[in-house]
Amino acid sequence: QVQLVESGGGLVQAGGSLRLSCAASGRTFNRMAWFRQAPGKEREFVARISWTGANTAYTDSAKGRFTISRDNAKNTVYLQMNSLKPEDTAVYYCAASNTALQFDSWGQGTQVTVSS
Repeated sequence: QVQLVESGGGLVQAGGSLRLSCAASGRTFNRMAWFRQAPGKEREFVARISWTGANTAYTDSAKGRFTISRDNAKNTVYLQMNSLKPEDTAVYYCAASNTALQFDSWGQGTQVTVSS
């Protein structure tokens, strides 16, 4: 059974940092990513990473502040978030895929709250 389990969310003050983790089980994935959904908003892409880690991509608001990485030996992807802002407040979801199309495996989400 494929499962993605996020952890590392919490409450942090603006300017602080958090590191999210997503542990995958059941299979490995070529592409892994982070999405987020703020209250009253649609889910949006945050960052993605290829199997080797050589290819990454970020939404504009995350560039320079967030870093996605992965440890294939642990089947885990990370999202290091620095200089957090209140507008980063959202439920963060881990996603994974073995195709170049949509992400078809999702975690349950972890809440990130940034206070001003």
